[in-house]
Amino acid sequence: MTTSLYLASAESHSGKSAVALGILEQLTRLGGRVGVFRPIVQDDAPDSLLHLLLPRASSPLGAEQAVGVTYDRVHADAEAAVGEVVTRFHEYAEAHDTVLVIGSDFTDIPGPTEFSVNASIAANIGAPMILVVPAIDRAAEDVATAASLTTHEARIRHASVLAVIANRVAKDQTEPTRAALAEHLPDHPAYVLPANPILAAPTLRDLMQATGGELFLGDEALLDQEAMSLIVAGMTMPNVLDRLTEGAVVICPADREEVLLASLQAHRASTFPGLSGIVLNGGFELNAQVRRLVDGLDVQLPVVSSPHGTFTTATLCHGARPRIQAGSHRKIEEAIGVVQQHLDVAALLPQAAARASGIVTPLMFEHRITEWAQEAKATIVLPEGQEERILRAADQLLTQGVARLVLLGPEDEIRARATNLGLRLDEAICVDPQTDPRRQAYAEQYAQLRAHKGITLDQALDMVVDPAYFGTLMVHSGDADGMVSGSITTTANTVRPALEVIRTSEGVSVVSSVFFMCLADQVLVYGDCAINPDPTAEQLADIAISSARTAEQFGVEPRVAMLSYSTGGSGTGADVDKVRRATDLVRELAPQLSVEGPIQYDAAVDAAVAATKLKDSLVAGRATVLIFPDLNTGNNTYKAVQRSAQAVAVGPVLQGLRKPVNDLSRGATVRDIVNTVAITAVQARDAQ
Repeated sequence: MTTSLYLASAESHSGKSAVALGILEQLTRLGGRVGVFRPIVQDDAPDSLLHLLLPRASSPLGAEQAVGVTYDRVHADAEAAVGEVVTRFHEYAEAHDTVLVIGSDFTDIPGPTEFSVNASIAANIGAPMILVVPAIDRAAEDVATAASLTTHEARIRHASVLAVIANRVAKDQTEPTRAALAEHLPDHPAYVLPANPILAAPTLRDLMQATGGELFLGDEALLDQEAMSLIVAGMTMPNVLDRLTEGAVVICPADREEVLLASLQAHRASTFPGLSGIVLNGGFELNAQVRRLVDGLDVQLPVVSSPHGTFTTATLCHGARPRIQAGSHRKIEEAIGVVQQHLDVAALLPQAAARASGIVTPLMFEHRITEWAQEAKATIVLPEGQEERILRAADQLLTQGVARLVLLGPEDEIRARATNLGLRLDEAICVDPQTDPRRQAYAEQYAQLRAHKGITLDQALDMVVDPAYFGTLMVHSGDADGMVSGSITTTANTVRPALEVIRTSEGVSVVSSVFFMCLADQVLVYGDCAINPDPTAEQLADIAISSARTAEQFGVEPRVAMLSYSTGGSGTGADVDKVRRATDLVRELAPQLSVEGPIQYDAAVDAAVAATKLKDSLVAGRATVLIFPDLNTGNNTYKAVQRSAQAVAVGPVLQGLRKPVNDLSRGATVRDIVNTVAITAVQARDAQ
């Protein structure tokens, strides 16, 4: 399993790049294939941070695979963009043991805020966040307040915060900041990285870019030297010389040639500090004699020319943002050293793995079932082969390799419709039940299965051309592994052929259904919300056991709550007694299951309520499988939660059949169809 960390900040100029360098260095030293992923990048240039970090990683992949989406994509549709990032990340993560995800640079994304988008991505890829809070020019309390607000926003987006880093902390604020963070964020590890003058200094290349200048003299490779201070040479040459310091950059008008010459000579003299560079402003040409003299000095010190006046040039240089480039060797070493001294990444990794397993978002659940379906390589038959939503879903399913598909209907009509819709269904198999040579064999099978009901071969020949019957018989005969129908067909017409032909599994008395209710940070299983109007106690127990198996099949640890309007022994009446009897049967038939009932919904899912009503229960407050006493209650509850809590309801998923057949709602979206086919493929894998 890949371990991932999501490094992000809610502010610009946080020093995130330096922190990323240090963390990446420690990760690569720990071994394995370490990658770097950028979820959001600019669309008009290669990502400079990836260019800096990837050569220092141990990834087998290049920069093209290490990015998610562009800012423009987020602007257009933030929710869809997050989904694309999740897909791209998982494709990238498969080739790595550890991935350092580096959040986007704070720019101009309008509502939702950029950090919120990053937090949503972190939640959906299951990567705990390391938050970087800039501390420069801030008091300790202000840093802690900013950290608390950022952590709160991450929680709202259901992201897990692994640690908080206060970066670029002034020396006299180190201990106060550490204490303030401990007070404001007692549940999160907090680290303090002291300000580093080299990391805070722009390079001469940064100054050149900020002023719109160009290299006039000297070695281009030395442009990556840090400008430790700026000296505006508006005074006479002796006074300029008095003010030179190690690593300084001298800014002077291009017509102050004596200052230029003196600065060049001072840099070479052992009796003066070494400079990082000179910026000539004003756009003046050097005097011919001076230029000749300079050309003969073999100048290595970078001299940059700026077209602006002294004031503008000095202002632009002062505001230049310090960046770490691939050639900034001194900055790189300083960044690695600072993080190494104050942050132990190895100690955080076990916590990162534990945090990642605690949250399941709808996108994570969808990705999980898609991944399992891809591994299953099942063949799924879709009887409604000419319906537009089915065709659009088929295009996505084939592109993602979720399953092999059989579309029922006249091939020329299906392919013509797909072409008109701009879809690629070349890999789909089209079968027309009217003309398929298997019609006779399927009719014989059906007639034999339904002989006790008086079905003759002639009747069967007519019935099997119905796509729902033909598809069901394909599954029964092993020509397909599962079937999905219902987008334009009633539930009865989808389920009836399955009950007649495929029938229930051994030991199962009733076919039932569940919905996977994907809440913001967890997945619950609701049953039965679609099939059985008023199950008996025996049927309710059967539904509970089947639902627990389905939950486990899809990665949800089953803790079963048998729901009623009463909790424990507090209520009486026929309805409560039915649930109480069903609970006893579950414990008798499946003693390994954790089950509680009768229990009210709030006591089943809310730990605080559970503590007052059933404090010693292993299920109360932690239930993951919720069994409703009848269809009226279940169907209304799932729809209420779906609409009121903005939950994603995946289903209904039928259970109890020997081979998987699933029913779609007639209002099913393309996304619903894709999810249902993936679920059917997973069920087919486990039915083999």
